[in-house]
Amino acid sequence: MWKVNAELRRYVEGNILPKYAAFDKGHDERHARKVIADSLALAADRADVDIDMVYAIAAYHDVGLSEGRDLHHVYSGKKLYSDSNLRRWFLESQIKMMQEAVEDHRASNRIEPRSIYGRIVAEADRDIVPETIVRRTIQFGLKTHPEQSDFEFHYRRAEEHICKKYGEGGYLKLYLHSPKNEKGLQEIRAMLADRAVFRTLCKRIFEQEICADKS
Repeated sequence: MWKVNAELRRYVEGNILPKYAAFDKGHDERHARKVIADSLALAADRADVDIDMVYAIAAYHDVGLSEGRDLHHVYSGKKLYSDSNLRRWFLESQIKMMQEAVEDHRASNRIEPRSIYGRIVAEADRDIVPETIVRRTIQFGLKTHPEQSDFEFHYRRAEEHICKKYGEGGYLKLYLHSPKNEKGLQEIRAMLADRAVFRTLCKRIFEQEICADKS
């Protein structure tokens, strides 16, 4: 496996990853590090990518959440492009491609990513594990609707979002062959087909998150 430039890694570790501390639990530093790790794993055996570009794209992919969720992918790309420090390691043409990859990572985008870099970070960002998806959805709901402590509200919200994104005909697309994500998508669709199982999981996670917030 290729190694990421040590100076670039130190810069990202010290200046970019700490930004994720301000975001919700589903988009915190652990999430950023997982997207980085999964991106590097997807790129490991490819001869058609620059591993430093893959690393930087993954590190910056959600930093635009500081400007709001709806256009965070666009703002993330702008923040990457405007970071003059990156020009120590990348050419202007590389930075432009990196910006486009970050813009293209969002699951709700209707258009396929413009490059292999966009497909890699999009695939790495999917993280299709049923319990993780439900937990991140509940966590986001609790953060954005702190006045709502009613389980039914959060259950309905989670059900609507997860069905729309991951259900049969949902807007989420997989762009690279990833057995882990393909298996996860099958599992979450099976869970959605059995609403009793889905509701039980939502209830357990909701109660865990409520207790965690009170502690």
